[in-house]
Amino acid sequence: MSRRIWVLLLVLAFFSLSLSGCFYDKAMKAMNAAGKSLSDLKAQGGEKLATYEYCSAEKLLEIAKQEAAESDWSHARSFADRSRAASEAGLSEVQKKK
Repeated sequence: MSRRIWVLLLVLAFFSLSLSGCFYDKAMKAMNAAGKSLSDLKAQGGEKLATYEYCSAEKLLEIAKQEAAESDWSHARSFADRSRAASEAGLSEVQKKK
């Protein structure tokens, strides 16, 4: 193969590997944030005061973890973001009811 093709292949390999690492990092950060938000909701009594939001957040985080186990980082991040949003909605419901 010519040198030009080797350089192109190396550049493509570098970018594909660097992008996959970015997806991993962003998904893991989103899942950690969702887990923290869910813990906060549970600590403030969200299981009883905001049942729908709590159950939604818990299940969405579980799905995010399953997607991460399959290395589907973009879906894992999406479900983690939705879980965090449900937890935050639950926290606001808890504040209204207290």
